[in-house]
Amino acid sequence: MPTLIFDCDGVLADTERDGHRPAFNQTFAEVGLPVRWSEAEYGEKLKIGGGKERMASLLTDEFVQRNQLPADAAGRKQLLADWHRRKTAIYKAMVEAGQLPARSGIARVVTEALDAGWSLAVASTSAEESVRAVLDHAVGTAAAAHFAVFAGDAVGAKKPDPAIYELALEQLGISAPDAIVIEDSRNGLLAAVGAGLRCVVTLSGYTGDEDMSQAIRSR
Repeated sequence: MPTLIFDCDGVLADTERDGHRPAFNQTFAEVGLPVRWSEAEYGEKLKIGGGKERMASLLTDEFVQRNQLPADAAGRKQLLADWHRRKTAIYKAMVEAGQLPARSGIARVVTEALDAGWSLAVASTSAEESVRAVLDHAVGTAAAAHFAVFAGDAVGAKKPDPAIYELALEQLGISAPDAIVIEDSRNGLLAAVGAGLRCVVTLSGYTGDEDMSQAIRSR
């Protein structure tokens, strides 16, 4: 049975600019950090796979000292976990309030894939609860129930590392020729190709200028 594997952010919904970015910024404001990522700055942060990892990029020695943050590794890990938990709650509330509409055509593609007997999955670097919220909103809870979800810290290395797609192949019990991936970014494309998967790219708000030459189709 063929399998269609979707990325989440930028594929199911164009969530980065007006979803994740303001959720990060609200979190920073609530914890008293002097950080507000502009649209351009966040575009650069998107080169880093994973929300906690983007937050961790702030923690230079000078930033930690200036803002009186924990200097030890355990303290930083807990701090990032707390920040990311709050950011995820803010983001989920935005999704559930309908502020981040599904991308055009997603519900149709999912319906046609299910009607054709395809298996469906999502493979994302976002937190699983965020992915499930977007999935339910984008395709409806009935269709979402047919998806396997691989997300967040299910693997230690985030895209462009292929680990999340390798996990999906292993858990789904399929080989790479049996699946097609839909991605929106070069990092996602590289992750899919690195796992030996064919990848179709649908460009999103931040990825129009990225090199997608390794995709089997891009538009």
